[in-house]
Amino acid sequence: MIFFRTHPYLTDLVARTLQATWQQFPWLGQEDIALTLLVYPPPIPVNTGGALTAAEFWQYSIPGADYRGDVPFYPASVVKLFYLVACHEWLHSGMLQPDAELERAMRDMIVDSSNDATSLVVDMLTGTTSGPVLPPAPFRTWQYQRNIVNRYFQSLGWPELAHINVNQKTWCDGPYGREQEFVGRDRRNANRLTTNATARLLHSIVGGVAVSAKASQAMMELLERSLDPELLAEDAENQVQGFLGEGLPLGAKLWSKAGLTSWVRHDAAYIELPDRCPYTLVVFTENRTASTNPEVLPFISRQIASGIPTLESTGVL
Repeated sequence: MIFFRTHPYLTDLVARTLQATWQQFPWLGQEDIALTLLVYPPPIPVNTGGALTAAEFWQYSIPGADYRGDVPFYPASVVKLFYLVACHEWLHSGMLQPDAELERAMRDMIVDSSNDATSLVVDMLTGTTSGPVLPPAPFRTWQYQRNIVNRYFQSLGWPELAHINVNQKTWCDGPYGREQEFVGRDRRNANRLTTNATARLLHSIVGGVAVSAKASQAMMELLERSLDPELLAEDAENQVQGFLGEGLPLGAKLWSKAGLTSWVRHDAAYIELPDRCPYTLVVFTENRTASTNPEVLPFISRQIASGIPTLESTGVL
C-alpha cells in the first residue's frame, strides 16, 4: 500500500511523459528509469510554514502516480536528504547537541552536495569513523552503530522504507579500509532508495511534519534553489542545470536535491509553478549515457510541468 492515491489523470501524464522520453532518447531503457509524481490541489497542505499537525497532514489524500516507484536504485547524493532528516531528529531528541561544525556540514551537504561534509554528518549520526580494517568483534560493533539511521527510518513504519538502505557515506574516489569492507566487494551493502520512498520523505519535509515544523522549515531553506540564470552561471555544480529545475518555466520556485555519479543521474524536487498546483517529482535514471547527458531530466520536467493542472481546473484531480 502506497501513501498517495493513484490517479488516472496523473498516471496518464506519467505514461505520456515516459513515451515521449523514450522517443526522444531511444538509448534509455524502460528499466533505466523510475519516477514518482505527487500533485497538491487546493486546499494545499504543503509549504504552509507548519500550519498543520502531523495527524492533520497525513489525513490528506494526495493524488499521484509512479513508474517503477518501488524499485531500488543506487541513490547517489539523494541519500543526503535522509541524513538531513536524521540529523534534525537527533538534534530534536537530544541525541546530538547543537554544534557549529555540524550546522556547517549539514548546509554544505545539501546546498553544495559536499561529500566531505556528508562524511562528518554520518560520523556524528552514528558515532563511527572511517579508517583501517577492524578486527571482527570491533567491526561488528561498528556495523551495528552505522545502521542506526536505518533503524530510525524503519521505526517510522512507512511501507515505502521497508527495503531501503541508508548506511554508507558518499564518495568521490570510493571507500577504503573498513568502509570498503562494509559496503562489500560486490557493493551488496550499498545505499538503496526508491522514488516512492524519496517522494514520501520529501513530502513530509514540504508538509512541515518531518521531525517538527521548525526542523522542516530549516530543511526547506537548505533545499531551496535559485533559478536566476546569472547565479546559475556562477556555479557549475548548481543542481539545477541538467536536472529537473532546468525544465521549469520562468516564475517557478524549486526545492530539490540532485544525485549524480558516472552511472546514475537523479533528482528529487518540490516545485511551485505560477497558477498551477504545486507538486513533488522524483526521477531516478540508471544508465551511463544518461548520467552524462544533461538533457534527459530537463526534458522529463518540461513534459510533467506542461500537464500539471491549473489551480482553477483541479476538477481533473
